[in-house]
Amino acid sequence: MDAWEEQGRTAIVVAADGACRGAIALADTVLPEARDAVAALQGQGLTVHMVTGDNERTARRVAEEVGIAARDVHARVLPDQKSELVTRLQREGKQVMMVGDGINDAPALAQADLGVAVRGGTDIAAESADVVLMRAGVSALVDAVGLSRATLRTIKQNFFLAFFYNVLAIPMAAAGLLQPWMAAAAMGLSDICVIGNALLLYRWRSRSSSPVE
Repeated sequence: MDAWEEQGRTAIVVAADGACRGAIALADTVLPEARDAVAALQGQGLTVHMVTGDNERTARRVAEEVGIAARDVHARVLPDQKSELVTRLQREGKQVMMVGDGINDAPALAQADLGVAVRGGTDIAAESADVVLMRAGVSALVDAVGLSRATLRTIKQNFFLAFFYNVLAIPMAAAGLLQPWMAAAAMGLSDICVIGNALLLYRWRSRSSSPVE
């Protein structure tokens, strides 16, 4: 059992009639793109934690395989403790994004600043989350973060464009430097600039080979 756990597997003892009859090793298959996805999230300035109910050795082994630091591994965590972990990180002044797919993840998904449910998860996880990834694979999470940040950046740019336009145009119109038709044309041009800048999001490209859904 120790050897199996060192290999990242979960060992289960099988008993019958009060006696041990054997042991079974269970192992979750790490997705091929998992390590690249973790590295991409870390490259965007995010700290990635692993929260699992598995034993410490199995969790650390898998975390090492995908590039998560040992200090950010939380093993043998019960469902209510996941929510408590999210709360503790929030009290430390951190914004928390929780990713999960099971019933046990629902309380933590609801508590997090941003709850993300993955495709194929339970209905209660999807209902508790703010975002549901419709594409399979952890690379979809990287794309969701990247596209969200690009959208927020565009919103800030549009606010600046609209504010800058009004700061210049309103005093000029009040001083009579703009004819009514010129002011109307300038307003239309401002709208075109803002809408055009928003449409640039269509040029955003996924880090993965699959299209963003």
